Amino acid sequence: MAQAKPFTRTALLALALGIGLLAALPVDAASQQLRIGFQKSSTLITLLKSQGGLERELAKQDIAISWHEFPSGQPLLEALNLGNVDLSADVADTVPVFAQAAGAQLTYFAQEAPSPSAQGILVHADSPLKSLADLKGRTVAVTKAAGSHYLLIAALNKAGLKFSDIKPAYLTPADGRAAFENHKVDAWVTWEPFLTSAREQLPTRTLSDGAHLADYQRYYLTGSAFAKANPKVLQTVFDELVKTGDWLRANPRQAAEILGPQWGGLAPAIVEQANTHRSYQVRAVQPGSLAEQQKIADAFFAEGLLPKKVDALALPIWTPEAH
Repeated sequence: MAQAKPFTRTALLALALGIGLLAALPVDAASQQLRIGFQKSSTLITLLKSQGGLERELAKQDIAISWHEFPSGQPLLEALNLGNVDLSADVADTVPVFAQAAGAQLTYFAQEAPSPSAQGILVHADSPLKSLADLKGRTVAVTKAAGSHYLLIAALNKAGLKFSDIKPAYLTPADGRAAFENHKVDAWVTWEPFLTSAREQLPTRTLSDGAHLADYQRYYLTGSAFAKANPKVLQTVFDELVKTGDWLRANPRQAAEILGPQWGGLAPAIVEQANTHRSYQVRAVQPGSLAEQQKIADAFFAEGLLPKKVDALALPIWTPEAH
């Protein structure tokens, strides 16, 4: 299986140059359109899209929304880099770290409170692996540069192992599930809703979740120039995300029935269970909450996946108005 390789300087420079193209002007008065990029796992944005709340609020400012779905966080970030979208829905905590290493001009505008149990390391129910230390020499499926990648690094460190002590199989969640189900790998590190789906549909055991290892805070991003030019738009999006997170926690089954068809036809019961592992508490980003980001940056640098050290506190933070 593929060993860990750093992101090349060329790729990182391309990332930085792409971000430099991000729109520096307010939302275009002629088009009156806000372009939002999201994934199927972007729960709150998916609910906003289906319920129309954000459209109604932005319509008061004569702004329409165009929605742009991406298969994963990396293509979504690339689109943000190129200025093809204005805002990124929530992405795993590892994503901003790689953007910083490229010199990206990005700004945090919101985060979801920690959800450590929304990630986990699964093994087969009949697996001889009983502890994290037992992963030594084993093949582990993980999505490269995702939050689950950091969880695996942290878990191995806790067990006194190096990343080179395992055989990583870098796979998307769908491919990771297939490899795990067919016993092509010994363990699989993934996140919700893939985690609960596997637990409910396959004979598995959880070797570890993220408790005391990885906080798993998801971040909402925009370009720094866009943030400066569009504070009113960001405030509206922030407020609606907060409301939607509150609504989901108060109406878990109704939310699950909306999300299930978007998540490959998952049964509402599975979606509802998966959502109990996510906080969905949207809040302003505080510098002190970025301590985990620094740990992530240092861990990936130590593994040779970043070309230089990253100061996680250096990325700008947009602050919403207090209500």
